[in-house]
Amino acid sequence: MTCAPTAKRPGWLPATGLAAFLVAILVLSAGALPAQARDLNLPAFFGHWQGTGISETEDSIYFRVTSRDMDVRISGADQGGFRIVWTTVQRQSGAADNPNAERKTTEMMFLPTGRKNVWKSQTAADPMTGTYAWATLQGATLSINTFVIQGNGDFRLHVYKRTITGLGMELDFIAFADGEAARTVSARLVKVGN
Repeated sequence: MTCAPTAKRPGWLPATGLAAFLVAILVLSAGALPAQARDLNLPAFFGHWQGTGISETEDSIYFRVTSRDMDVRISGADQGGFRIVWTTVQRQSGAADNPNAERKTTEMMFLPTGRKNVWKSQTAADPMTGTYAWATLQGATLSINTFVIQGNGDFRLHVYKRTITGLGMELDFIAFADGEAARTVSARLVKVGN
């Protein structure tokens, strides 16, 4: 059995031409690659960001997956520090078909530590008596970590990773309870102001 040769269609590229075309597109768009392909400085995160996300947990049979609305404001502070205020509207209590909305706002001020791209909370406390918080900047990701030891000795660690992309900001959040991942949140935000 023989196969007839395939006729060339207008706009058709042979395999080697297609590969060359794709390489050319990648080279030409290198300057427009998402921010994670290069190192950013702290002011790249400044501004007012809004978006929505999905929270997941294994603990609840009724609210295993919930939506969250988010508002984040990041601004510069004296001596190379920064201030962040984030508000989350959660829907994880009440009836499963009509959940209650709960609004939580957190505000933190971070100061330089003397280490490059590492800050600590202005109110960083001994984790035995309060919350210790620090922030790091690596590539296009600003991470904020909070750590506290509870009265019974269990600990809580919250990790917020905010990454600047070509489309805005991505948030990946993990809450650890005594070393086990208890909740995750993935969100997409867009910049709505400075």
